[in-house]
Amino acid sequence: MSEEKDFSLLEKEIDYVFNDTRLLTVALTHSSYCNENRKRGFSVSNERSEFLGDSILSVITAEFLFHRFPDADEGFLTRTRAALVCEDTLAQFSNMISLGDYMLFGKGESASSGGRHRKSTIADAFEALIAAIYLDGGMENAKKFVLPFITKMLDTVIKTGTEDYKSRLQRIVQQTPEEVLSYTLVGEDGPPHDRTFSYEVYLNSNLLGKGKGRSKREAEQAAAREALILLGELDEDPS
Repeated sequence: MSEEKDFSLLEKEIDYVFNDTRLLTVALTHSSYCNENRKRGFSVSNERSEFLGDSILSVITAEFLFHRFPDADEGFLTRTRAALVCEDTLAQFSNMISLGDYMLFGKGESASSGGRHRKSTIADAFEALIAAIYLDGGMENAKKFVLPFITKMLDTVIKTGTEDYKSRLQRIVQQTPEEVLSYTLVGEDGPPHDRTFSYEVYLNSNLLGKGKGRSKREAEQAAAREALILLGELDEDPS
């Protein structure tokens, strides 16, 4: 797979030059582009890279917080990490480097549905970019890329106490150790490049909430929010 696209401005922005630019191309290739260009040999989107990048980001952030706050308990570390790697925060990181402007989209996704600026899409691309840097230059280069974003956002996260719905629900459930919280994918609708996912969240075998979203992460958050409302931990109208 190859694409004649100049990523030099992005490389300058992130202060990293790729040895293998194919890794960068994959990281910035949305599934809609593959669907429209399979006959030209484009069959790999950034979905696998996103999976890897998510894990790398979690490790880097956990290690940073572990050393940055040597006296903090597990709860603080878990909540802070969740806030730093949630979809909203990753979308902000992505916007800092205008990542959506460099992505490869199918014509329909880019023009009609605003994919280039969709929060879930650019958050996923940021994770895929982390994976590309890791595969191209190793963990140290991945850290050099990620840590400036983390440190820039850290004070804001601590001051505002930002905590996503999943983390908040998990924290509440953990107060009773024998309780088990689980999320189940119950539906997928729409074409591959424009999916809507449906999730349910259970406490043991009891259904607490349902949610839909344009990404699995977004749908899980929606289900967790409904669960918090049911448990009386969140007002139905956040305003």
